[in-house]
Amino acid sequence: MYVARMLTAKRAKLHNFKEGVLPILVPVVGICLLIFPANFSTAVLLGGVCLLLMFIGGVHIKHISAVIGSALLGLVLMFTVYKINPELVPGRASTWMSRIEMFSSGESSSTTATDYQTEEAKAAIYRGGIFPSPPGTAHARNSMPHAYSDMIYAFIIEEYGSIFGGLGILMLYLIFFYRSIRIAIKCPRHFGGLLALGFSMLLVFQAFINMAVSVNIIPVTGQPLPLVSMGGTSILFTCFAIGVILSVSRSVYDEDYELNPTAKERLTNPIKKKKGKKSNKEEGHAYA
Repeated sequence: MYVARMLTAKRAKLHNFKEGVLPILVPVVGICLLIFPANFSTAVLLGGVCLLLMFIGGVHIKHISAVIGSALLGLVLMFTVYKINPELVPGRASTWMSRIEMFSSGESSSTTATDYQTEEAKAAIYRGGIFPSPPGTAHARNSMPHAYSDMIYAFIIEEYGSIFGGLGILMLYLIFFYRSIRIAIKCPRHFGGLLALGFSMLLVFQAFINMAVSVNIIPVTGQPLPLVSMGGTSILFTCFAIGVILSVSRSVYDEDYELNPTAKERLTNPIKKKKGKKSNKEEGHAYA
């Protein structure tokens, strides 16, 4: 919301890094750095969506590339320091490194909960097959850790099959993303369009990350599946984001807005001053 508001306010200065881009970038980097020690994947997701929204909002690609290059350089430096002396890197760096090393090597074991969870997710997808089985017959609900949150996509595939469960859930998120893009394009206000697009990208990219983890495309991250996974703060944010998107869509699809050209003109054109009332003398002259 902050990025969309600042992109609208500084629309004419986005070509200047110091005056236009830096005031938007500093708070985003600060928030991501605060989230980073406890939740690496959320910090990367939030920062990536903000950079993508800035690019869509008009920030030059060379500024975006410089920020991405600096972030990658910082990550490489951090992991290099961790390899030399792990005590110098606070947070969950050991967990991140073990997950990346396990994923890159392709080796699996049951020595840790993450290894066991990944193996159970792959077994659940294999048992699911193409067509659905009767609901309630899945084995993953009793054997796989966090089947209701982190690996719920694999659990859905086991019960409903790859076509109805796997592709069905994927298509629902793609339809939601497509409709949000349509709302952003048709929105008469620049701020509203960026707001709807930013929240939709957060939800859909989070869903893609969860699905990619379940099918073992990327390492385990712990991102929930929006509107499907069990969760507290996650469902609150999801409902808030969808509410904002629906609020933006009112200016596009509301029947009163479509049938009232005056309201549409007020949104697209600057507000004009109302004419003052006629004086009593002019009214009397007009009446005569």
